[in-house]
Amino acid sequence: MKLFKSLLVAPATLGLLSPLAAYANEVNLNNISNYSDGEVEVDLKSFDNSSSFEQLLAGGEGLVEDFDGGFSETTTASFSVDAAIGAVDGDTSSDAVGFDQQFNIGLSTSFTGEDSLDIAIDSGTATQSPVGTEMGFDSGTGLVVDGITYSFPVGSASAVVGDATDISSTFTGACAYSAFTDYMGDCGTGNSLGVGGNGVTASIGYAFDSGFSLAGGVSSPNTSVLTTEGGDSIGVEAAYTADTYGIALAYVDADGGTGDGTTYWGLNASYTPESSFFSSISAGVEMETVDNSGDDAEGYFLGLTWDEVGPGSVSVGAATKGNFGDGANELMIYEAAYSYPVNDAITVTPGIFVEETGPGVDDKTGVIVKSSFSF
Repeated sequence: MKLFKSLLVAPATLGLLSPLAAYANEVNLNNISNYSDGEVEVDLKSFDNSSSFEQLLAGGEGLVEDFDGGFSETTTASFSVDAAIGAVDGDTSSDAVGFDQQFNIGLSTSFTGEDSLDIAIDSGTATQSPVGTEMGFDSGTGLVVDGITYSFPVGSASAVVGDATDISSTFTGACAYSAFTDYMGDCGTGNSLGVGGNGVTASIGYAFDSGFSLAGGVSSPNTSVLTTEGGDSIGVEAAYTADTYGIALAYVDADGGTGDGTTYWGLNASYTPESSFFSSISAGVEMETVDNSGDDAEGYFLGLTWDEVGPGSVSVGAATKGNFGDGANELMIYEAAYSYPVNDAITVTPGIFVEETGPGVDDKTGVIVKSSFSF
């Protein structure tokens, strides 16, 4: 009861933050920077938008004109903030109410109109609570470059190269589920259809007019690219996407470098009825095999999403907490969340999850309210 009583203040707290984020977009930073300690004449027209100043656009375009060294006309910037308050009962580190946040910046520019150079910059809470961990938030108060990618066409295909880039960046996938906790985000196929990268990555994908698509990529540590000791990962995907359903299959060979490698097979599929009264259904299965040992393991996922429930959407999902071998005690995670947009820039998502921890150990139960701001 202590947990749920504490969380009663969560909606009110986040409600106070929402107007501040909305007003932030209305500030003309160029006008502010022109105030000084000198004499300034103020009248009723002082705060009108002046044609002599450039407006700071929400997307970052047109920051300057006719000024060497400024952003180019093709450069855009996007910003987002996620804040979450809640508690995780049964967590061994802390079951107190915690608050976490993350701040993300995305910079993008094009040189030919068909390519894109993208930079991701992240920041988060200095010391994360269990809330931030379960939500998969970034941590650390410093601004950190999280990835640099360059996307460009190769004939009719799309290629991506970069540092800290996922092999799956060109994968189509077939997951329609709106996840609440971090683990549910890849429909239970995070090692295959959602495979990440080891450092420097190259990936390419091609979409046929018929709805079929093919993709593949390779990733290596920055200090040992495509070497025996490096621990490279190679992934390929085939997918088919129709109006109401999709299916995707992926294979990943994760070389262990000096140790044993692991191969993964992942399959996910989704069906979205034309009527909003029925939920979309997403499912995923993943199998893994450790080289030279014959050890096999598998995991699975099932999720439902109703896109129109009042002003928002409802998601309910269940999945294994990883891949488990034969005879192993399978641990599950369950979640339910309701996400609703306050306006075009703010979304509030209260949710609950239950995470099994093993025999004789209390399960984790989390109640969290997340607010997302984009500007």
